[in-house]
Amino acid sequence: MSDPQVSRLIRRGLLLEYLTLGWNVLGSAVVFAAAWRARSVALAGFGLDSLVEIVASVVVVWQLKGTGQGREKPALRAIGVAFFLLASYVLMQAFYVIVLADKSEPSSLGIIWLTLTVVAMLLLALGKSRTGRALGNEVLKAEARVTLVDAYLAASVLAGLTLNAAFGWWWADPLASLVIVGYGLKEGHHAWMEGAS
Repeated sequence: MSDPQVSRLIRRGLLLEYLTLGWNVLGSAVVFAAAWRARSVALAGFGLDSLVEIVASVVVVWQLKGTGQGREKPALRAIGVAFFLLASYVLMQAFYVIVLADKSEPSSLGIIWLTLTVVAMLLLALGKSRTGRALGNEVLKAEARVTLVDAYLAASVLAGLTLNAAFGWWWADPLASLVIVGYGLKEGHHAWMEGAS
């Protein structure tokens, strides 16, 4: 592959990461506002996940710019710790909500934003995967998988919010948040092991 082709692919990879960063920065503000108004543990957990995803995108930007040497492993360990904290917080909140039957309110804002997020993350994951394969860049390909999982997380939280709004199933919200707990533990372990190797 020629240098101009590589440069073009790197620019595309950076653009995809910047779009992901922008979406997650805006999204975390929208989701936290919706979570606060609706008292939704699932939305709060998804907002925290967006903050972790911001850090992951920054790591990829460093790597694509060639300035991440020496920073990647500590950053991966920090991402691992952040995922563990995310999982712990969401688990405690879900337990609290279920035990006290602290019902969340329906959230139209959350439903609309998560619907848009599912579509955006699927498109970004596809672009990152194709660009990563063309570049032979394992970090970008791995981050494409994280973005794909982010779409799945958005879909699971969306399902909980929709069931709550449509049928008054308040317990669907904390139940949906448990998907984030499992994801947080899995990704936390993976990031920690990658950073430790």
